[in-house]
Amino acid sequence: MTLAHAARFMIHSRADIAMTERKPAGMSWESWREELIRLAREEGLFDNLAGAGKPLADLGEHYDPDWWVKRLVQREKVSMLPQALELLRKVEAEIERIWTLRDESQVRERVRAINLEIARANTRASQGPPTRLGPLDADTIVAEWRSRRR
Repeated sequence: MTLAHAARFMIHSRADIAMTERKPAGMSWESWREELIRLAREEGLFDNLAGAGKPLADLGEHYDPDWWVKRLVQREKVSMLPQALELLRKVEAEIERIWTLRDESQVRERVRAINLEIARANTRASQGPPTRLGPLDADTIVAEWRSRRR
């Protein structure tokens, strides 16, 4: 619950009137904020907050004006790469996952799915560099998968 949201339901102790998000007339901004904070503490709105008792993240690092964009990209796993490079990155990750599969039919299915994605990307016009990926040879990948399992 936010402080402003909590203020709607709190009672101002001096005038015994319901507080709203608007500052009461005749009260300074500072005293109004302090009153809201005091009431929120009494209600326990600051108890058990996430991160309580932990050091602030990135406290010792230099200030970066784009910190919020970088955190958003990291949190949401947004890629800023051109489509061709993103596909290359995805294929490399899928190949690494293939080596961990237990069944040859699963390997062939993953290769088929990767090849469909490569074909889809190669037929679309996109911005940035062109894709340099061709279809993967399922038999070659299965042979490599078998040799890694031994």
